[in-house]
Amino acid sequence: MAKTLVFLEHHDGAIQKNALAVLSKAASVGDAHGVVIGSGVRDVAASVNTTVWVADDERVAAPLPQPRVDVIAKLVRDEGYDTVLFGQSVLAADTAAGLAARLDAGLNWGLVDFDGTQGRAPQLQDTVVVEVGWSSPVRIGIFRSGSLDVGELSGANEVKDAAVELEDFSTAAEMLEQAHAEQQGPSIEDADVIVAGGRGLGEPEKFSLAEELASALGGAVAATRAVVDAGWYPYSAQVGQTGKTVSPKLYVALGISGAIQHKVGMQGSNVIVAINKDANAPIFEFSDLGVVGDLHEIVPKLTELVRARKS
Repeated sequence: MAKTLVFLEHHDGAIQKNALAVLSKAASVGDAHGVVIGSGVRDVAASVNTTVWVADDERVAAPLPQPRVDVIAKLVRDEGYDTVLFGQSVLAADTAAGLAARLDAGLNWGLVDFDGTQGRAPQLQDTVVVEVGWSSPVRIGIFRSGSLDVGELSGANEVKDAAVELEDFSTAAEMLEQAHAEQQGPSIEDADVIVAGGRGLGEPEKFSLAEELASALGGAVAATRAVVDAGWYPYSAQVGQTGKTVSPKLYVALGISGAIQHKVGMQGSNVIVAINKDANAPIFEFSDLGVVGDLHEIVPKLTELVRARKS
């Protein structure tokens, strides 16, 4: 049975949904504990119904990877964890890579499942799912965002103090400023409804159509790589192979052709609705409901109907 440590990334006083989902999966197949690292985070650690190590120290306040590697590596060595799991994020990827180098451990990424011994990960643009394993004594894995659901944790919360002993080189970097993208409504990782826009919107100003529909539905706005690369919308909203993986209850695709690179990021959605003027667009092949027509005429009427229904 795996003895697993899960990195519980947190922002604005709350554990990230993907990290909690990974912890739920780990707890279902073995003995799983969490670790929260930061400054003033004891209450955050106390919100999770399991054993949680907390490294509460001003020196690890900034979201930098190397100090987190120091804390986690010491826990692995001192407490005998054989598996360390992460939910996908930039900070998690940097920390996991540094930890793998520090512990000479194998690292598998893009996981969508784990049975306590082996993982499962999509390959070849998600056309196959393969079993992946580790040959090292310590296993490290990163789970694809949106691949797991948050389950109930049946244990009682127990907060334990983790030592913060930093290497000299880990304190060499200093964060001078941290930028936050302005956001209204839920993030695309957490949203139950996502309205995504593609090049079929025609111009960046037309993303207001997606924003207004998302607002009416209480959802979030996403984008394809093409429009992100064109500067129409922020990278943080990109869904796809090189962006984020999402699994909302409803995914509305506006002017999106449905290339495989985008499909792999949203195919786990419960219901997919596509609006596109091209009847031969690939997205219609995997949509639950397809509307062929001019989205510039359809979407405003749809938004009006949704608002009328909710009022």
